[in-house]
Amino acid sequence: MNTKVLDIILLVLVIIGAVNWGLVGFFRFNLISYLFGNMTWLTRVIYAVVGLSGLYMISAFGRLRSMGSDDRQ
Repeated sequence: MNTKVLDIILLVLVIIGAVNWGLVGFFRFNLISYLFGNMTWLTRVIYAVVGLSGLYMISAFGRLRSMGSDDRQ
């Protein structure tokens, strides 16, 4: 799979996670649990995939930083 496509898919998952955390923080409403049940196997899989996506996206900082330094030279 193309790295750019993977980055976009994982970024979308990270955004979904961020929106969910925002809803929890502001309104005490957990959208993922509401849609898929409170800590069902599916909910746990979704949380795990979003968490792994976030960890993978840490590598985006390095790639973006190296792309930015190439532009300056």
